[in-house]
Amino acid sequence: MKKTIKNHWHYCALLLLFSCTEPEIQRERQGEQVTPDPVSSKTDDLNAKNPGPGGGVLMQAFYWDVPAGGTWYNTVKSKLASWDAAGFSAIWLPPVSKAQNGPFSMGYDPADYFDFGHYNQHGSVETRFGSKSELQSLISTAHNLNIDVYADIVINHNSGGDLEANPYTGTNTYTDFNPASGKFYRSYNDFHPNGYANNDEGIFGGFPDLSHSVPYVQDWLWKRSDGVGKYYKNTIGFDGFRFDYVKGFGGWVVRDWMNNVGGFAVGEYWDGNAQLLQNWVNATNRKSSAFDFACYYRMDEAFDGNNLNKLNDDMLWKRDPAKAVTFVANHDTDVIWDKMHAYAYIMTHEGYPTVFYRDYEEWLDKNKLNNLIWIHRNKAVGSTTILYADNDEYVARRNGSPGLVVYLNDSNSWLERWVETNWSSTTIKDYTGNSAWEPTTQSGKWVKIQCPPNSYTIWSPK
Repeated sequence: MKKTIKNHWHYCALLLLFSCTEPEIQRERQGEQVTPDPVSSKTDDLNAKNPGPGGGVLMQAFYWDVPAGGTWYNTVKSKLASWDAAGFSAIWLPPVSKAQNGPFSMGYDPADYFDFGHYNQHGSVETRFGSKSELQSLISTAHNLNIDVYADIVINHNSGGDLEANPYTGTNTYTDFNPASGKFYRSYNDFHPNGYANNDEGIFGGFPDLSHSVPYVQDWLWKRSDGVGKYYKNTIGFDGFRFDYVKGFGGWVVRDWMNNVGGFAVGEYWDGNAQLLQNWVNATNRKSSAFDFACYYRMDEAFDGNNLNKLNDDMLWKRDPAKAVTFVANHDTDVIWDKMHAYAYIMTHEGYPTVFYRDYEEWLDKNKLNNLIWIHRNKAVGSTTILYADNDEYVARRNGSPGLVVYLNDSNSWLERWVETNWSSTTIKDYTGNSAWEPTTQSGKWVKIQCPPNSYTIWSPK
């Protein structure tokens, strides 16, 4: 696997329209506690199940261009038992409704929100991933294993409508949607511009831009008992939602959706500026989490750029840990080459960590990832204090019980360092197995720990 940016057509356009901004940020002093209020670091609202004291772990259960042919739901279903055993508490599925490109679509060009692979339209009955019955069987199996399932929701734009005369534009537009499901018919009145609004925060490509200001659209998306949100949650059985391309509409949309529908929510606000991520979370009235793109880009700079000082920089999890969903790669972007350091970082720090399907099932050492997942769930508790950082070394402490100390080494040599822990006169061990040391902390809680070259160790009471 080589270091690449895998941007499919959906996000090539996004990056042209909305480039990620790199913020001017204040570096936190070494030894400064990042989250001074331990209560704020609780992850209760990130995961409703009981995943252990450290909180849950999310699996992104797809990648771009998974095999076509309607087999993907069954593939995911076949892996759920092993994922449960590994400690995953939730999975995120790709958009499940029929899209314009039918059997070939990854779902980000939605046409009929209520066709889950059981209507013959747009070139197929099944979606790329399978049938409605296979989807429901997958969700039922997940729930039997106490695993939550999140739906990817694309409500910024639609695709696949018929051409009609549009009095608002004076042209013909592809805004005439007559879904086979018979639900949520749309016309030029439901897209920008219209009688309610000329535009919103952003458009995607040349697709019809759904207007959330229209009461009819609001009804069908989140207000009606048989509308999209409530049908997905109450009938299909989804436990939460990943909102696609939330730069394209106001945070109030997700706020109102969540107030009416409930469940878990995370928004894809693709920007490396932690302040902008926080602003978006606040705009939802903190009804939604956000993917921590600031953390993602800082990890790339730190681990691939051999400058672990970058981990002192601003990230969403440092501002609002209960609303930060951290990740190392996803279906759109995969720029971090040094992934095991990155997974060791997100599994030991605050936030809701996500594992990318291909990292887990194809590219990385699954046993090492399972070990980090166990450490996250059982040891990663409490607020975070950064103890030391330079180009090659990074040491941080989680201050809860039992808590941990993580030591990242990006050099080619064994390293040792004295650190202050949470524990007095206590024997500790490295739960990764990368060091065989089992030192005892002094009465003042100090201890010497070590880390192998280009590796990591994670320490907690034996």
